[in-house]
Amino acid sequence: MITGDLDRALATPISSAGTWRPAPLGTAGGPRTYATTVAFRLASGQPGGPAAVAARLAARLRRLDWVETAAVTGGGYLVVTVTAVALARLAVRITEAGPGCARSSALAGTSLTRPAPADLASARTWEEARRRVHAAVTARLAEAAGARLKQDDAKRAAVPDSPAPVTAASPVTASPATRSSPVAPSVVAAPSAVPEAIAYAGADAITYALARLPPGGPARVDARLAAAHHLGNPAYAVRYAHAHAASALRQAADLGLDRGEAAQFQPRLLTHPSEQALLNELSWLPERAAGAARRVRPDVFVRYLEGLARAYFDAQEACPAAPPGMTVPGVSPGEQAAAARLWLAAASRTALLSGLGLLGVSAPDRL
Repeated sequence: MITGDLDRALATPISSAGTWRPAPLGTAGGPRTYATTVAFRLASGQPGGPAAVAARLAARLRRLDWVETAAVTGGGYLVVTVTAVALARLAVRITEAGPGCARSSALAGTSLTRPAPADLASARTWEEARRRVHAAVTARLAEAAGARLKQDDAKRAAVPDSPAPVTAASPVTASPATRSSPVAPSVVAAPSAVPEAIAYAGADAITYALARLPPGGPARVDARLAAAHHLGNPAYAVRYAHAHAASALRQAADLGLDRGEAAQFQPRLLTHPSEQALLNELSWLPERAAGAARRVRPDVFVRYLEGLARAYFDAQEACPAAPPGMTVPGVSPGEQAAAARLWLAAASRTALLSGLGLLGVSAPDRL
């Protein structure tokens, strides 16, 4: 959402959507800092080149009250730091946006064929199952990023090796695949065939595990590892983070806590480093969805969700949303902080629900 705000504020002839990245190495980066290469794309025929273009864009952004700094580095990178208040307001904005919190316009103007339903149970091999999951996830990610999904007139039953986009302003292209690290075999042999693995671990666990595999590497899922109910299992950890956030909101209600109206939200109360780190992760959701779609790398988005889950757990450990002994918010500073943290928990739940939905994985409120 922050990068979308910046794109709209720049209002350049060439959209900056999809070009935002964390600040380059060697610059004063961190939470609240975003960098874009859009000046390099705008510099053709412009006096002074990318650096001059970026300087003009930075001057425009510095006039905004929610931008703390805007500077130029690396000969044309525009590096922007937003205020802590602007970042904290994401807690309300993401919660109110609901499943749409992952949407952007980064791939507007592109289109790709909607793949056939990812019927994993009929997949003859793990490679075929991976192709089906990757095609389905990439299509959902691309659609969230503004791409248009076309129906296949021939109603093909087979799923292609990878989604075949029709390129326009922002092409969707595959990047070189990286091989995954081999998984140590279980002491007891795990189910091997896809249908048996689904019967053992469930469709959600197998879908997540397949989405997590890089394209081109070994296509194999250990059903016993996929079904494990501990935080060392990435699929469980992400789904548990969502369930934990839902539980925190339920516990708060049981204690008589309420996050209150959006107009009463006090963003300056979300200042703990762990809260700022979580908000920073949340701010990248649309960009990460768009980037994974553009590269045809669902596994990159999966790992983003795992980082988001870790940031959520860190924030909850340091600043729990509903600490014992709280009653009704709005009476004391501590209760006001609890209300702000409930908004953050709600935003985390919303973002994780949206992310898991893009993977085609359910997000139960209890695990």
